[in-house]
Amino acid sequence: MRTAWRGAFGLRIVSFMAAEADELLAVGRDALAAGRWADARASFEAALGQQETAGALAGLSEALWWLGETEAAIRHGERAYAAFRRRPDHVQAALAAIHLYFLYRISLGNTAAARGWLGRLARLVDDSGLAPLTGWVLLIRAHDSDDPDAAGDWARQACELARRYADTDLELCALSQLGASLVQRGQAAEGGDLLDEAMAASLAGECQRLNTVVYTACNMISSCSQVAEVGRATQWIRAADEFSRRYGSPHLYTHCRTYHGSVLFAAGDWTGAETELKAALRTGQSAERALYGEALARLAELRLAQGRAEEAERLLDGFEGHVTSTGVLAAVRLAGGESAAAARMLARRLREIGEQDTERTGPYRAGAAACLEQAALLELLSEAETGQGRPEEAAAAAQRLAALAEMSGCELVAARGGRALGRALAAAGDHPAALEHLERALACFARLEMPFETARTRLLLAGISAGKDDPYAIAEARAALAGFDALGAARDADAAAGLLRSLGVRAARGGHGGAGTLTNREREVLRLLGEGLSNRELAERLFLTRKTVEHHVRSVLAKLGLRSRAEAAAYAVRHSGGESATG
Repeated sequence: MRTAWRGAFGLRIVSFMAAEADELLAVGRDALAAGRWADARASFEAALGQQETAGALAGLSEALWWLGETEAAIRHGERAYAAFRRRPDHVQAALAAIHLYFLYRISLGNTAAARGWLGRLARLVDDSGLAPLTGWVLLIRAHDSDDPDAAGDWARQACELARRYADTDLELCALSQLGASLVQRGQAAEGGDLLDEAMAASLAGECQRLNTVVYTACNMISSCSQVAEVGRATQWIRAADEFSRRYGSPHLYTHCRTYHGSVLFAAGDWTGAETELKAALRTGQSAERALYGEALARLAELRLAQGRAEEAERLLDGFEGHVTSTGVLAAVRLAGGESAAAARMLARRLREIGEQDTERTGPYRAGAAACLEQAALLELLSEAETGQGRPEEAAAAAQRLAALAEMSGCELVAARGGRALGRALAAAGDHPAALEHLERALACFARLEMPFETARTRLLLAGISAGKDDPYAIAEARAALAGFDALGAARDADAAAGLLRSLGVRAARGGHGGAGTLTNREREVLRLLGEGLSNRELAERLFLTRKTVEHHVRSVLAKLGLRSRAEAAAYAVRHSGGESATG
């Protein structure tokens, strides 16, 4: 009798715990749908504490991914997959396999493991007759492919299946993937239109899953980065601001954060670029070496632009042989006056890339990113040859770059080619022709909304046409100085100031001249930073939007030559009693 009572009581306890676990699971799913990642995590962990279920493991894996804990997300995702197979629940197992493919392929750059999950997904869908998920298999094949033609075909088929089964998330992801494939093939206009369409619909809430916004955003950013569509990328980043604030950045993948940081760097938002690149390094610590090395190289590029060459070089310790490090390390050598060493490094990397057989394949068929890399290296090589006093070799490198620009049709490559030719012609003494090429390059960089490259080109123009009291040279040098100061490009700002002094003009410094250069609003922002206020608190105190506050904070950091809010707060405290801080 007692044994029977205990058995019944035990069953009631188990039943109660199962009911509580189900309730926690429902709460966690609601939190996931609303983008409350920490709440979702807490609910799923509590549910697993009551009873381990496949649903709780899968939900926790997704919450952890959004919170940036990739390795933990993979562990729980793999356990969820195995649990779904044991039930068996083939649909949920297939969805878990899709999730794991993207974690391995994009977050960690582990191609072998990702393709293993792609193979398992394809077999599961085929063996279990999961026709509605066939489109996802095709989408992933397209995403995984290095062949833009094959990728485009798979993406088109995925679009057709998405419409047949009314799967809006698949349709938007497939449209985005098709757009990315077209960009990779060199059809930037057609591909860009599809990328725009997918982004617009995703951000408008047409999709059912927030991950769709992440997928379309990453495709947009990476495609724009590959073909130097800085303006387009910047506009979409701004359009996605509200999504980012509400749910966290949509660029959680290591490589997407790296692309995002590169775009922000080119667009002149160096504070935002640093934030993204450091996040890429944090999330990429467990990633493949190639992904981590690329993020390091992009941060080193930013440090070099800020005039911190030694720090840039230190960042790449142990990654000197990484393909993306060559250009940065060569630029460091150039900055240190080691032109011959830079030229050797660049020539070696250019041999590795190889000249594209444009009659047979065209530069974009080998990858738009490779075309842009080659262009950057050729411009640096031309500069290095000029630095060695070898004008003929400098002109030869510039001509190779000009030919690449004509073949690719890429405006950024054309801008680099024009600047390289201008520098080489100036070194050969043909100043009128040099000025003509540099003016064209300046117009290109300005259209591309790349303020650092615009300022560098202005400085070259000023230097070539320099003569005492020359109004053209003075105007260009002043514009270059203002651009460098606004960005915080200390070394180049010093060069522009030196050129102005040589022209007999006093160089008014904006970026490093102390708080006296701040506007009244910026001084107020600096004072409140000293009180430790967040951007949200600053916005409330000053009755401004958070976006406006972010702009003022970036301006304060740039003008004072500071690296972080903490340094600004310390600066404000140090000068709190002085006229320079309070105006």
